Amino acid sequence: MKVRNVRPANLCKANDIGENNTPAGANFQRLTRILENGFAIEMRSFRILQVMDLQLESKVVIVTGGNKGIGEGISRAFAEEGAKVVVFGRNQEEGDAFVRLLSEVGGNTSFRLVEMTDEENVKTDVASVLKEFGRIDVIVNNAGVNDGVGLEAGLDAFRESLERNLTQCYSLVHHALEALKASRGCIVNVGSKVAETGQGGTSGYAASKGGINGLTREWALDLASDGIRVNCVIPAEVMTPLYERWISTHPNPEASLDAIRQSIPLESRMTTIQEIADTVVFVASPRSSHTTGQILYVDGGYTHFDRRCTIE
Repeated sequence: MKVRNVRPANLCKANDIGENNTPAGANFQRLTRILENGFAIEMRSFRILQVMDLQLESKVVIVTGGNKGIGEGISRAFAEEGAKVVVFGRNQEEGDAFVRLLSEVGGNTSFRLVEMTDEENVKTDVASVLKEFGRIDVIVNNAGVNDGVGLEAGLDAFRESLERNLTQCYSLVHHALEALKASRGCIVNVGSKVAETGQGGTSGYAASKGGINGLTREWALDLASDGIRVNCVIPAEVMTPLYERWISTHPNPEASLDAIRQSIPLESRMTTIQEIADTVVFVASPRSSHTTGQILYVDGGYTHFDRRCTIE
């Protein structure tokens, strides 16, 4: 066990510290505030939170799309564990702002401006990471977008969707492969329930995320002899900026959101970004050293439970 700061104050979101039965809320039901120095204080005993050491200190982690939504949560969680986080993203200004934010609370984070569909760009920035840090321990393939490319869109649009959501994952792992072999590192893919359930009107994204599941199993087998673990974490209903924009297009967004919440078997609530991030970080850590080829659904039972259990 080790002692560390928990949820620095200027990175906290309300549901990190007790709302909606989040992990922090479950562990600290009497938690009333977070002090400016970032320590979580349980008011009755005034003890600093002790947590499992995930042994990620100084590990070099690449997170694609790592400064927004779920990716932001993943990057923050790795930084809290002492990892050296390298965010690959498409907006320099937003990336720099995110790095400054984490740096203010001691996070070791840097940003690379990368167009993930440009293989030469990916190759160059992988080389840049190796030049600066000398190693790569973890790759999190998080970048992607549910782009609504359906059957009517045509073959060119479908191919472009595959490039955005699937091919770029292969490209990054291909160019980082020797470094991962040298570190006996690991890969965590971020998938989607759409690969399992379908959604309608999003053929490109569904095919891409189905492909991610397939590559997770293929790479886990292919790279087992090199000591490289590969797993996939599947979110379902998570409130991200993209999800917020999507739900806002409904005639009655709040009613639609409430119906979705009621269809989630465990606690009738959305999964939090922090819950996805915590799973990714644990699976990437040596504490999960014999876990590979797994597709992990962090969704409160939404994807697989019989819908009759949520219908009154």
